[in-house]
Amino acid sequence: MTGSSRTLVAGLVTVVAMLVIVSTDRTFADSALTLKASVIGASAPTAPMTIELFRWSTDVERAPLLAAMTAPPPAPPSAAPATPAGRAGRAGRGGRAGGAPPPSPLERLTNAIKAAPTVGFIWSDGPTGYSIKYAWRASSPNTPERVVLVTDRRLGANATSWPAPAASAVDAAFTVVEMRIDGKGIGEAKSSLSSPVVVDAAANTIAIDKYADAPVLLKVTR
Repeated sequence: MTGSSRTLVAGLVTVVAMLVIVSTDRTFADSALTLKASVIGASAPTAPMTIELFRWSTDVERAPLLAAMTAPPPAPPSAAPATPAGRAGRAGRGGRAGGAPPPSPLERLTNAIKAAPTVGFIWSDGPTGYSIKYAWRASSPNTPERVVLVTDRRLGANATSWPAPAASAVDAAFTVVEMRIDGKGIGEAKSSLSSPVVVDAAANTIAIDKYADAPVLLKVTR
């Protein structure tokens, strides 16, 4: 084999190796998490949902959602200048003193979720799925894996067979789903449809408040 032939063969081997690596990485990204989830309840839909996660959210992608929940309240508006005697200010003519109220943490979180990239979907028996805008996980030895997902729409919003949201549920378009699953992918999930949403500062993630006391919404399996 001539030197040029050996060079050509070596180049082809390198290209093939790179294609294999790219293909492997893409396959892994496309299957970051795949689960089946069944809603619990007397009026729950019978068809299971499919959770397909392409990848986990990066720290940069999760930061706006966490900031929306933890941002300090804005400073109060400065006092309006005194109105000269004999003249009526805007408020006196029916105008509103001060500007519009600042957005609430819920409004800030809703906007941050809409702006976040889609990292997966939750499919039900409906024609469209729910975009997953936030995906976080953590695991420790001898404990179930903890997973938090946030969808851009409220789960079961257009279905009559879903359990009615609890009085303490977050009245929002999105849904936060927090689950505990074992090594075989079997576990449970709870959601903002029945519990408030908080920031778990220790884990640096959005979470379901008092997870242990929250009612189970989904049974999760592979």
